[in-house]
Amino acid sequence: MIDTKKRKLLVLDIDGTLVNSKKEITPKTLEALLEIQNMGHVVALASGRPYPGMEKYAKQIGLDRFGGYALSFNGGLIIKCDTKEEVYKNTIPNRFAKPIYDYAINNGLGMVTYEGDTVLTGTAVDEYMEYEARLNFLTLKRLDNFLEYVNFDMIKCLLTAPVETAREHELALADLLGEDLNVFRSEPYFIEITTKGVDKAKSLNVLLDILKIERENSICCGDGFNDLTMVQFGGVGVAMANAQQIIKDNADYITASCDEDGIVQVIDKFIK
Repeated sequence: MIDTKKRKLLVLDIDGTLVNSKKEITPKTLEALLEIQNMGHVVALASGRPYPGMEKYAKQIGLDRFGGYALSFNGGLIIKCDTKEEVYKNTIPNRFAKPIYDYAINNGLGMVTYEGDTVLTGTAVDEYMEYEARLNFLTLKRLDNFLEYVNFDMIKCLLTAPVETAREHELALADLLGEDLNVFRSEPYFIEITTKGVDKAKSLNVLLDILKIERENSICCGDGFNDLTMVQFGGVGVAMANAQQIIKDNADYITASCDEDGIVQVIDKFIK
């Protein structure tokens, strides 16, 4: 095992980073990730997905065996994969459930939130929430008593809107909630709402404190807009060759694409 002072934390986005365009982890990438964990380094996944949508990949790369971590909901929740312990959570206070729900109802939008392995909605079920549930291996449940049932603080709300009006609703919700909550679109039809301060960099900072690993010993790899803060924050910020241009502009290093084992290149250069 390596000296603890030389231990590294490798943080990976999932889609477009860990997995290739077929949503698969290649054998070479898997072998390299298992090797560095056997050496004593730590691997974490950081994704906008809820944890059930990350768990398949976390298990595949051995995070449950090596004590790795999953930063889900863009860092709103950190789970230790071997024990399933929630070591950090940053939630939307429950008092915001009603104004968000009322806006959705009054404007004919869909709204979901999350409870364990279930997506909850009190609005009409649409194809977008069905897709969200399917993508993340979640059950979709419609409630007639949504506000009564959701008596807990929410990690994230997701509103679904027609593509042609989603931007208009995003701006209106930002005016309504923006002093307290983040409102942004993750897809043309998805409006996401989280509490202020939720991003991958903030949760990464929490994780580094837990692990007692220095920031300069973190390597953060990503490709999408929600990876920007952690790519900027990491000791080494890495953009995939398939990354958005703003990620490349802010990265310390640009590796090969997710279809060309770009993570293996990072491991060979910065960890081994």
